[in-house]
Amino acid sequence: MTTPQQTPALIRGQSIASFTSYAEAQRAVDYLSDNGFPVENITIVGSDLKQVERVLGRMTKWKAALAGAGSGAWFGALVGLLLSLFADSGTGVVVILLWGLFYGAIFGAVLGFVAHLFTFGQRDFSTSGITVASRYELYCVREHAARAAEMLNQMPTRGAE
Repeated sequence: MTTPQQTPALIRGQSIASFTSYAEAQRAVDYLSDNGFPVENITIVGSDLKQVERVLGRMTKWKAALAGAGSGAWFGALVGLLLSLFADSGTGVVVILLWGLFYGAIFGAVLGFVAHLFTFGQRDFSTSGITVASRYELYCVREHAARAAEMLNQMPTRGAE
């Protein structure tokens, strides 16, 4: 019979400070580190997560084909590079690499075009997304929490540095 392993808790200890940006939380941990605090006892926790997606533009069949051609060209270049390992001469290497790039771009363009057609206009735009937190809290293990909170109370404000 095996003994179940304990997974470490992601959030250890108690909250000692709260910040509105990740940069401020990092600055606080850096301050603690610079003043000799054992920062391995600190955890930065982002809360109130938001998914932010910025619409970049309309995705047409031709833009999808162009994006597919770019991806396919990279893949084709990689395949050409691998196949060129077996080429005899220097010019053979370049020719194989270029043919791989060319065929990769062609197949990628066709696949991008067809893949966009199969969306049937349901999502004909492209986006860039990121997950951000509204608030960041510093947690510290209980043994060091009081000292960390005291040190953070002595931390100079941004303008006083």
